[in-house]
Amino acid sequence: MRDYLLRRFISVVPVLFLVSLMSFAVIWIIPGDPTAAFLGPSSTAEDAQRLREQLGLDQPPLVQMAEWYGRVLTGDLGQSILLRTPVLSAILERLPLTLMLAAMALVVAIGLGVAAGMLAAARRGTWADQTVMTFALLGLSVPDFWFGLLLIVVFSVQLGWLPSGGYVPLFEDPVGWVRSMALPTITLAVVQIGFIARMTRSAMLDVISQDFMRTAESKGLSGLYILMRHGLPNAMMPILTVTGIIAGALLGSAVVVEQVFALPGVGRLIIGGILSRDYPLIQGGLLFLTVIYLLINLVVDLLYAAIDPRVRLE
Repeated sequence: MRDYLLRRFISVVPVLFLVSLMSFAVIWIIPGDPTAAFLGPSSTAEDAQRLREQLGLDQPPLVQMAEWYGRVLTGDLGQSILLRTPVLSAILERLPLTLMLAAMALVVAIGLGVAAGMLAAARRGTWADQTVMTFALLGLSVPDFWFGLLLIVVFSVQLGWLPSGGYVPLFEDPVGWVRSMALPTITLAVVQIGFIARMTRSAMLDVISQDFMRTAESKGLSGLYILMRHGLPNAMMPILTVTGIIAGALLGSAVVVEQVFALPGVGRLIIGGILSRDYPLIQGGLLFLTVIYLLINLVVDLLYAAIDPRVRLE
């Protein structure tokens, strides 16, 4: 297990390097001047040049990249041009909301997706199976932002049941917090519900066809007990693998959903950095989300190896 863990840690290093390299290259593709966005239209050329020198933007890209890597290795993601605060502090301040939103969406997606997939497998070929698969395909086909806007139109504009945006802290107003998080959570979860339902159905159909399932059925056990006691545990391996992928996808989707619902999370922070050409914020935000994504996948891989020892040998 220790060797497996070491191999997984080593494999993360080149991924982090490539992502950081791509995030650094992206900022040179984004059109616009960060100093102009920061100083405003009334600034002079001298002001812009002075700020450019202060931020080190007058240096060649390779020099800037080397300096950035040097700071990152010490845990310094730089200073936000727009916020005038350390990038790491700005990210950590908004990270709990993003993680909470992704975690809530993941719980909803797993709960509903697994239940729907098991129902479809148990009722294969029936109207229940067709209905679940139709909704799963529909959920997979709908973009997050489009579904979020649809929910706003229906539940906020037409019915007036839930707010269209904004965030209410949990400890200030629990009811308001639930209302503010409901639509973003559903928006994030709906695509993943379809993904998990299809994966669960496929895994359960493989398990149902096994001899031990027929043996359990011949003992007179109830269908629900057989599925929960014998079927689901044996179908968990692919579902667990998918969960790791989904957790990373939720972090990426949260960037868009937070913008749609005006939630002050890391995603909205990065979008604000892109719009204002805040290079340190963009680079630091992307790198930080990548680290979170890799850590989640690392945990999933360790769980995977703990459940199935053959993974460690491979």
